[in-house]
Amino acid sequence: CFIDGGNKRNAIAREACAIIGFSQESLKKVTDIFTATLAEIKSEFSISDSGVDGSFVESSWNGSVIDKETALNLISSLNGVPHGVLSMSAEMNGLVETSTNLASVKMPEEGIIRIGTSQRSSIDSAKYYAAEIIEAAFLTAGAEVTHESEYPGWKPVLTSRILDITRESYRRLFKTEPVVRAIHAGLECGLFLTKYPYLDMISFGPTLRNVHTPGEKLELASLDKFQALLYDVLKNLK
Repeated sequence: CFIDGGNKRNAIAREACAIIGFSQESLKKVTDIFTATLAEIKSEFSISDSGVDGSFVESSWNGSVIDKETALNLISSLNGVPHGVLSMSAEMNGLVETSTNLASVKMPEEGIIRIGTSQRSSIDSAKYYAAEIIEAAFLTAGAEVTHESEYPGWKPVLTSRILDITRESYRRLFKTEPVVRAIHAGLECGLFLTKYPYLDMISFGPTLRNVHTPGEKLELASLDKFQALLYDVLKNLK
């Protein structure tokens, strides 16, 4: 009857719900399937996501329902679409290179099911191919597919003058060796490079927790440290 899950394309879905219809005679069977499936999911993710949970309650619905063919295509496409890490970097150990996020499933109006996904990679060709994989899965299910809001990658450059200056500033200020790493995230640096491909760039900042969630927080203790480093790097770039 209805499905609603996730929200923003650049965030992993936190929750989802669906209203389903079935005969009263099937209640016990449906309840048993739900209970067994939930137990399997909780066991599977007991380490990586120990808080995962679900509930099955009586509801009501006065609107129209999805026809059986559309419902099958929807379920098949959601099961068939990749979600998560697609490849790891060959240059930097432990760095995710390409991923795809099945971000949201919405029914904004009657007769419309809208699914949002996001593909991310430090290599543009890999990102485009990931998007083609997602498109193929939904086209097979009879969906219309559009691509929008492209976000370019930013490939790490470890032979960088500004990286060397920032490293030296960090050592001098904090008397310890900085940890330099690349992360799998969308940053404005990639957008800058499309306009100014010869820029030398680095990204750093204060410590953030639970980014892109309602519980996003800034660690205030790291703010002064970040400010001191920024000032010192700018001074040494003159």
